[in-house]
Amino acid sequence: MKTVYVGLSGGVDSSVSALLLKQQGYRVVGVYMKNWSRDLPGFECPWKQDYQDAKRVAVQLGVDFEMFDFESEYKHKVVDYMIAEYKVGHTPNPDVMCNQEIKFKLFYDLAKNKGADLIATGHYARTKNGLLYTGLDSNKDQSYFLYRVTSEALKNTIFPLGEMLKPDVKKLAAQHNLITANKKESMGICFVGKVGIKEFLLQYVKPKIGKIIDQDGSEVGEHDGAIFYTIGQRHGLNVGGGLPYYIAGKNMAKNEIYVTTKLDDQRLWSDQLKLTLVHWIANKPKTGKLYDIRTRYRSPLVKCQLKGSSFDSVILQDPIKAVTAGQSAVIYDGDQVLGGGIVV
Repeated sequence: MKTVYVGLSGGVDSSVSALLLKQQGYRVVGVYMKNWSRDLPGFECPWKQDYQDAKRVAVQLGVDFEMFDFESEYKHKVVDYMIAEYKVGHTPNPDVMCNQEIKFKLFYDLAKNKGADLIATGHYARTKNGLLYTGLDSNKDQSYFLYRVTSEALKNTIFPLGEMLKPDVKKLAAQHNLITANKKESMGICFVGKVGIKEFLLQYVKPKIGKIIDQDGSEVGEHDGAIFYTIGQRHGLNVGGGLPYYIAGKNMAKNEIYVTTKLDDQRLWSDQLKLTLVHWIANKPKTGKLYDIRTRYRSPLVKCQLKGSSFDSVILQDPIKAVTAGQSAVIYDGDQVLGGGIVV
């Protein structure tokens, strides 16, 4: 009997993953990863409730349960990375870094050291022979966040929900009376529960008043720090009247935000991208072949070609709006995720 360590987050997806693995005959060990426990002003970190829910699910299923404390590593590898990126004007994706550094590195390594044959998580994605594929449920597919996982980790990973639809997952949870069956999904940053990114960043950086300048060079308002805003954003600017403004650029040194009312403003559109920290899971792309690219979670796929010795130059078939430095650009070949990189 093979032993699989499954990440139990206290949510319905990971709970059903553990249920399915037990039904499939594995020896299942549920693991709650304690990544973040700090409360913020006005917001209580839900980790204790999540931990208790994960533990209750393990008891319901009759499986072993452990907690892995990764809080210090998480702060260093995910939180500090995210704050540093925002400080230079980028828009990072902490979920991508969490998967790369925590779930499929620290969790994977520790589970293997404790005797696991395999690990599992509740991601909506599929893996086969060390390759990564999109989840069957296109509305829930989370392969975008997994593109930096190594082929070795994927060879030893099970995604029990990869072939399932979300409504069927919830239905299965209800049928087995899992205590997480009707639990609401957590929103916001992966480790801060209900706290938005601005509220989180305010714990680490001070507001700094700066100018908002429109496409004609006129000052149209003030903001409380360029760090809090991202390209393409149109809400939260507090610039009243007339047409909506979109953020078209930022100058971190001057602490200025540049906005436009014109949706066809060239500063909002990109027809080519440069990537850094490029990661290919197994097979490198081929020169001249058309692939699909996604530059943010749930954004539409766009056809592209990859060039350069590291395939770090992307030529887009159609321009993409509001591409921002720090975001992840993920490359797909049909339903297979080849890898990707960070937008420069």
